[in-house]
Amino acid sequence: MKKIVKKQSKKILEYTAVFTREKDGRYSVSFPALPGCVTFGNDLDHAQEMAQDVLELWLETLSDLGEPIPIEKKTPKTYIGRMKVSFVNTPK
Repeated sequence: MKKIVKKQSKKILEYTAVFTREKDGRYSVSFPALPGCVTFGNDLDHAQEMAQDVLELWLETLSDLGEPIPIEKKTPKTYIGRMKVSFVNTPK
């Protein structure tokens, strides 16, 4: 007897992640296109790792349940971020 194997296709999807520094110094992460998909991290690097994990698990769960995978309509062209810079102010 032949086993029928469904061909799976791999897609690369992009979602906007919103990183918010909380009062306690940790970061919360949410995905506007995926209401309820949230996570936290002790610092920004940890929050990024957790965001990757929760995003993958969220999409896998939707797929396993036969739910449609939301596609973010438009990738934003503007990103808001903070940058630190160190400089020496030399008086004239």
